[in-house]
Amino acid sequence: MSEVVVSASGLCKTYTRAQYRVEALNNVSLNVTHGEFVALMGPSGSGKSTLLHIMAGIDRPTAGYIEVLGTDLTTLREDRLCVWRNIHVGFVFQSFNLVPVLTALENVELPLKLVRLSRKERYEHAAAALEIVGLGDRMHHYPRQLSGGQEQRVAVARAIVTDPNLILADEPTGNLDAASARDVLLLLQKLNAEYGKTTVMVTHDHEAARFATTIHRLEKGVLQEDIGVPAGARFTHQAVDSFPD
Repeated sequence: MSEVVVSASGLCKTYTRAQYRVEALNNVSLNVTHGEFVALMGPSGSGKSTLLHIMAGIDRPTAGYIEVLGTDLTTLREDRLCVWRNIHVGFVFQSFNLVPVLTALENVELPLKLVRLSRKERYEHAAAALEIVGLGDRMHHYPRQLSGGQEQRVAVARAIVTDPNLILADEPTGNLDAASARDVLLLLQKLNAEYGKTTVMVTHDHEAARFATTIHRLEKGVLQEDIGVPAGARFTHQAVDSFPD
């Protein structure tokens, strides 16, 4: 039996805005097993990003239980949660979130500042992560000198530099053109298939979801029946050892 990486039971999340209450999640239960590449689909406002943020410990549920990698996130103190997240979770944002005054290498090194490593070791880890995403020759470039697709690959390198157990990606192709989006999706698929990284990706794009091994759909905060992935739908990660500039 596969190891359960994420175990969520009865998750609810309510936001209060002025006199209004918004039910972002309503009694969501979900398991993600080791080695899965899960796509969370749904329209805007369906709760998929809220669920992803709760998995990362960025947000907390109003009710329910969530355990990730054997840790109960609902009871972990905020300071311990930050340490746990830096070690175990790599998060990829839609908007890249790169620091413009830092080079690609320096951006990727940022999570390592919280780890006891020498400057040389941080450099080696960051350079290796950039090599994995196909940007070994761009490590000293600034974000403004990179294309959108390259910026997102730097963001992926930053997410994997601590060798996390879980990669969480929130609409990672939302700001990219079709070709760059495919490159990023192939990269996530490679990290899952070749490096064994359990991956959960939020997307509203059916084509992006086809890169996953499992698809779940949220509608108005309610998790729908698992729709799986049609036979033969998943793309192969061909030619992902090199990426276009």
